[in-house]
Amino acid sequence: MIYPLIRPALFRIEAERAHGLALSLLKRTGKSRAPTFPAMLASEVAGLRFANPVGMAAGFDKNAEVADQLIGLGFGYAEVGSLTPLPQQGNPRPRLFRLVEDRAVINRLGFNNQGADAALARLRARAGNPGIVGVNIGANKDSADRVADYGKMARIMAPYASYLAVNISSPNTPGLRALQDESALTGLLDAVIEARDAVCPAAAPPIFLKVAPDLEPADIDAIARIAIDKRLGALIVANTTISRPSLASAHAGESGGLSGAPLRNMAHQRLRDFRSATGGAVPLVGVGGITTAEDAWARIRAGASLVQLYSAMVYEGPGIAKAICAGLVKLMQRDGFTSIAEAVGSE
Repeated sequence: MIYPLIRPALFRIEAERAHGLALSLLKRTGKSRAPTFPAMLASEVAGLRFANPVGMAAGFDKNAEVADQLIGLGFGYAEVGSLTPLPQQGNPRPRLFRLVEDRAVINRLGFNNQGADAALARLRARAGNPGIVGVNIGANKDSADRVADYGKMARIMAPYASYLAVNISSPNTPGLRALQDESALTGLLDAVIEARDAVCPAAAPPIFLKVAPDLEPADIDAIARIAIDKRLGALIVANTTISRPSLASAHAGESGGLSGAPLRNMAHQRLRDFRSATGGAVPLVGVGGITTAEDAWARIRAGASLVQLYSAMVYEGPGIAKAICAGLVKLMQRDGFTSIAEAVGSE
């Protein structure tokens, strides 16, 4: 209720500075108990029990600083990162832009983060706390062996991650999306699985793979085959897009990945494509343009077991997860569903 009143003042602050302010405020609030949600919103995905299907996407909490606070805001899970083995500054600023007229964001941050060691210390400190926290892993921009970087990150983070999210779909690290090619992806996932199993032989966290929305049908089919073959925990569909639909904002011409409302239709269609390609054999996480309970419900009925958001919180405020969950309960009751799992793919 308060956020619409303070949003105009917040939007007068440069976008990346405002993001830093939001993180600082969350850290000062301290940890709070996660809200209680109706049992009908709970589900099990990849062996993990989610209190509700609404997650915070990677990119908001890059350095694993406020995962518990996000759970306290009502998110069913939080995904931290993307994290790389070594700290890196990312691309030159400015590199984060609000497209207010389009309710969108363009970023070309470039995996800016404090590195694995800093995040590991925080994840160790919260070990045993309730809530599902996934760790999104990437490779350093100047790495001579990016596959080795992913393997290293899997070894470091697996003992402290509810799941590992392999991010090969950011458009802001040159050449990274080439790892979505069939042969490259197979080798990469083999390295990640081997590294994870070496440190977690008994209770290994599932591996999620985050893909781009800018994929051709042959790419989708290949990724689906590999996901089934490697028994991935889930596919996260999808990251930001390098395409540019019709946009009204003055920042529309900025380079980088576009997220928010203009991505909704593309991401929704890509989810349908992966649902068809996998035949429902791999759980899907729907992300991209989700702002309302209706958006989340449409994505679930199209095949998503879970959903994620980030850009929408910029415009709607920190109460968005609770609002979507409340709306989902009403939509489930309206349509006669008693569980999220029952509704997945029922479109």
